Amino acid sequence: MKKRKCIELFAGAGGLALGLEQAGFAEIALIEIDHVACETLRVNRSSWNVIEEDIVKFAQKDLLKEFNLKKGELDLVSGGYPCQAFSYAGKKLGFADIRGTMFYYYAEFLRQLQPKMFLVENVKGLISHDGGKTIKTMVDVFEELGYVVTYQVLNAWDYGVAEKRQRVVIIGIRQDLENKVHFAYPEPHDYKPVLKDVLKDVPASVGAKYPEAKKKVFDLVPPGGYWKDLPDDVAKDYMKSCYYMGGGRTGIARRLSWDEPSLTLTCSPMMKQTDRCHPDESRPLTTREYARIQSFPDEWQFAGKMNDIYKQIGNAVPVNLAKCIGEAIMMALDGGKV
Repeated sequence: MKKRKCIELFAGAGGLALGLEQAGFAEIALIEIDHVACETLRVNRSSWNVIEEDIVKFAQKDLLKEFNLKKGELDLVSGGYPCQAFSYAGKKLGFADIRGTMFYYYAEFLRQLQPKMFLVENVKGLISHDGGKTIKTMVDVFEELGYVVTYQVLNAWDYGVAEKRQRVVIIGIRQDLENKVHFAYPEPHDYKPVLKDVLKDVPASVGAKYPEAKKKVFDLVPPGGYWKDLPDDVAKDYMKSCYYMGGGRTGIARRLSWDEPSLTLTCSPMMKQTDRCHPDESRPLTTREYARIQSFPDEWQFAGKMNDIYKQIGNAVPVNLAKCIGEAIMMALDGGKV
């Protein structure tokens, strides 16, 4: 079976690209502006064409010539651009109106290359952003560029990832292939891993440490517990003004549990609003534990300093989720024989 070709935008540390590779795609180019993330990609895949450049500048090139492609030949464009608002003002916006946003430059790749399909991964909040106008504008632009578009929120925990991480996945199929290519979102797995399934024998790695005062607070929190499990005087002192705010604030002083998946990993393991304490020990998760939870293989190395590594992993698409989506795209393309 021929390898299907993919170009990845906003590639980050390679979670999405690695999952798509495991699903059978050949990455012919990955574009990423962050130097440390590019070093991560290069150290793991010397064969990948990693382009360390601002997509704003790169999108102005003749992309068919740049990648030695014919229009419509590429199988897939993938990536997750930052979510930005548009000046909507009640009117339908087209491709020309969204210039200057990162979404515009993603769309420019579609306009020039006309791939058979595209994949966007983004935060769940994109659907409700600006009262739903942001996602509507995106769909309108994708349709203007010649694509049939669907989107759905997927939870990584349903796809072999020991983490509750909800993301919107947008899929586009080129209109001329609409009757041939039938895409179905992957079905949730029966097996849903928890932390004890993925945090066995984790290789040693760098990790953040709590100050002694914070460690003493966490010593009082049981597995799966959070600030409400603390003595009231300790909770008030730890939370300060947050103690009197509304909402559950269940991320504050949160200790994970072996018998549950992780909460969504963030770019830092010890921000007070999103604490992710180890189930047994009063410490943040290490960088390698972060990687395990995000379903990166142990051999996948991360460049940069400790905080760079946390950021790269926290921003990544979980590899197993990416693989499941990639396999569904592959089935659609192969089933359509295109």
